[in-house]
Amino acid sequence: MMTMTTMMTMTTTRRRTTTMTMTMMMMMTLMMMITTMTTITMLLLIVTIMLLLLLMTMLVLMMRWRRRSRTRTRAATTTTTTMMMMMMMMMTMTMMMTMMIKMMMTMVMVMMMMMMMMMMMMMMMMMMMMMMMMTMMMMMMMMMMMMMMMMMMMMMMM
Repeated sequence: MMTMTTMMTMTTTRRRTTTMTMTMMMMMTLMMMITTMTTITMLLLIVTIMLLLLLMTMLVLMMRWRRRSRTRTRAATTTTTTMMMMMMMMMTMTMMMTMMIKMMMTMVMVMMMMMMMMMMMMMMMMMMMMMMMMTMMMMMMMMMMMMMMMMMMMMMMM
C-alpha cells in the first residue's frame, strides 16, 4: 500500500518537496493505525484510505488548475497553500479519530459520522475556493470558521 501511494504521488506531483510531504503524511497515518490496534482498526483503515484517495484527486485537480493558470503567479501560490492546508487537515482528522478511539469505544460510530461530515464540508469549501479564486484573506477566514466549528464539535462530544 505504501509503495502504491508513493508511486501515485510521484506520478501526480512534479516537485520533490510535495512528494516527500505526501509520503510523510502516509507514513504518519499508517503508524497511527498500527499504534491503535483495536477491533475498529479496519474501519479506520478504510476511512484513511478514502481520505488519501480524496487527497490524491484534489492534488491532481490542483495540478491541472495550476497548469491552466501558469501566467498568473498568485493562483499558483494559492494552490500550493491550499495543498498544504489540505495536508494539515488530513493529519488533524486522523489524529482526532485516533484520539477519540483511544478515549471512548462506544461513541466511535458517531465520531466517524461527524468526521466524514466535516471532511465533506471542507472539501466543498476547497472546491468553492478553487472556483471563485478567492483571496488569501477569505481563505484564512474560512479556515478560522472551520476550526471554530471543529472545536465546538469537540466540546459537544466531551
